[in-house]
Amino acid sequence: MKRRSLLAAAAGLAFAGAARAARPEPQALTPALVDAAKKEGKVAWYTADDLVLATRVSKAFEAKYGLTVQLERSGAERIYQRIAQEYASNISAVDVATTSDVGHTVSWNANDWLQPFIPAEVAQWPDHAIGSDGLYIVDKFTMVTPGYNSRLVKADDAPKSWNDLLDPKWKGKLVKAHPGYSGAITNATLALSRTLGWEFFEKLAKQGVLQVQSATDPPMRTAQGERAVMADGAENTSLRLVGEGAPLVLIYPPEGVPAVAVGSVLMKKAPNPNAARLFMHYLVSQECQDLNVANGARSFNPGVKEPANWVPLGRIKLLFNEPGDLARQAEAVKQQYSKIFGV
Repeated sequence: MKRRSLLAAAAGLAFAGAARAARPEPQALTPALVDAAKKEGKVAWYTADDLVLATRVSKAFEAKYGLTVQLERSGAERIYQRIAQEYASNISAVDVATTSDVGHTVSWNANDWLQPFIPAEVAQWPDHAIGSDGLYIVDKFTMVTPGYNSRLVKADDAPKSWNDLLDPKWKGKLVKAHPGYSGAITNATLALSRTLGWEFFEKLAKQGVLQVQSATDPPMRTAQGERAVMADGAENTSLRLVGEGAPLVLIYPPEGVPAVAVGSVLMKKAPNPNAARLFMHYLVSQECQDLNVANGARSFNPGVKEPANWVPLGRIKLLFNEPGDLARQAEAVKQQYSKIFGV
């Protein structure tokens, strides 16, 4: 299959959410927009992206257009809370927000905080890369996978599935991220609770797991040898570390791997609306998409080529959540998880 067809088939309707309604017309990147953005001089970007990637994207945008990026990087749940707190205090500081929990877009839209916007660059992308009503763009996506340090674990001894993590030999050797901080882990926890049941997490909690916050933390802790095995972690961070020579091996369990859409939105109350639109154009540009992939993220852009050593999507059983389900169940998922793990 052609890559574009493969991605569309693999994604199904999972990233699109509810049935597609009327979308705004795609907007072209014009010299007038660039000039207007430069007059504003800056863009405030709140993002759940890996800090390394977010920093590189920010610097590349600044170098290209001469604007300043006010980068605020945190976990998706923290980004969500911060925006809510700011708006409750009548503070409109954020221009563009990027979240690994597209369920956030459901409540943001219900509060009338989003400005539908479709950059013309995504016209050739699969429909699933554009949220309902054009409210968000899936400018990248990743997965949540287990993995291990190849210097500490032999391939024959390594876990091959989610349930293999429950083997007593891994007790005290696992590191895991928390859904209360990470949108990607909220996504993964919901998907795995449906696939494996909460009994899986109850058993995992007895394994002496090192609990960290962001989905980017387990790959780094495992690569550094702090723990031999990561129970979950962001594939994009993991692939970036592997590309840099880290002794990290990813596992794509046969039970399925949670797929995580990373959606970017234009805020209706953006203090720098032209710079915000320009930044949205940049996020989906060929330049930025190539930068994303170079740092381990997957792309819906049919013109992007993935490294040959990546496991193809066609060989991975993907697990999806609808944005509406994430919005409705996220808090219950976080509460149940905290009850089980005691954190």
